Amino acid sequence: MPLSVPHVLVVDDDPDVALLVKTLLERRAGCTVEVATDGISAVKLAVETQPDVVVTDIEMPGLNGLELVEELRQKIPGIPIIVMTAHVSVDYAVSALRAQADEFLTKPLDNARLIETVKRLAAEGRSRRAVQRTPETVLAIGAHPDDVEIGAGGILAAHAHAGDNITILTMSRGDRGGNANDRQGESLAAAELLGARLFLKDLIDTEISSGGATVRLIEEVVQEVQPTIVYTHSSHDRHQDHRAVSEATIVATRKIGTVACYQSPSATIDYRPTRFIRIEQFLDEKLELLKCYESQVLSRDYLAPDFVTATARYWTRFGGGTAVEPLEVVRESSELARAREHLRQESQ
Repeated sequence: MPLSVPHVLVVDDDPDVALLVKTLLERRAGCTVEVATDGISAVKLAVETQPDVVVTDIEMPGLNGLELVEELRQKIPGIPIIVMTAHVSVDYAVSALRAQADEFLTKPLDNARLIETVKRLAAEGRSRRAVQRTPETVLAIGAHPDDVEIGAGGILAAHAHAGDNITILTMSRGDRGGNANDRQGESLAAAELLGARLFLKDLIDTEISSGGATVRLIEEVVQEVQPTIVYTHSSHDRHQDHRAVSEATIVATRKIGTVACYQSPSATIDYRPTRFIRIEQFLDEKLELLKCYESQVLSRDYLAPDFVTATARYWTRFGGGTAVEPLEVVRESSELARAREHLRQESQ
């Protein structure tokens, strides 16, 4: 795993203190920092963003710092936590340690010690997670060659860097959009770049159904691959093949805990993503994947690098960073939460 920027959650009901700690960690430690002003919102934010380190005050209204530590230990076991307080006493230190905090710091903060502690705990936490992590098995399903690379090429590249097992299932050879033999070769080249296994089926381009043979073909691959995460088209799409594959996938993967839909160029305004995966570290790799489809580049504006980059840039308004791929989540289990956290770390 590459060494990436530590992501820190600062929790303090005093906005001046929170801003001070945030500014210090961003400017002098190179961290990305989010702030919560109470314990309840901190728990929600921590579960959503999976920070590398939490830095929390003790004395807060509602859920106090020590109660927050206990709550986080239940929801995110192993997350590094630093507690800080203006009260220097043995009782406070003992209480913090009993609540399983990793470090106890007193205010006014020693800036150098805070920075060193955050960096150390972030590195230790990532090392533990890297050892404990089980590789995911990813199945990406598209109606035509290049569909999954357009919609989720950056996400798949991040999965590849994480050591996950990737399979691409393409339901037709796309002969309505070009020479089927050319597109087969292009699909193989893209899969090779990802280190992915490729299943290329022979359903008729523009005539793919949402049931029958389509469901059976997907079920066969699901049975063989046993995926933990599935990516596919959204039903909110103008292309009939995309809608059909989406509907068939939902049926064929009904026993899979995590299914998410990527965006296609033909997606409608009803496409409503709920997850935003940062891919800035993998945008160049996505562009390389799309370059494999040279037979399509001249006739498909959406394959142009500036179009792809602009689309990824647009979604940063929701996901942050400089490049994002959106996902419309159909079903979500703990696998997607773990994968999302690992992809966040890989992208920074």
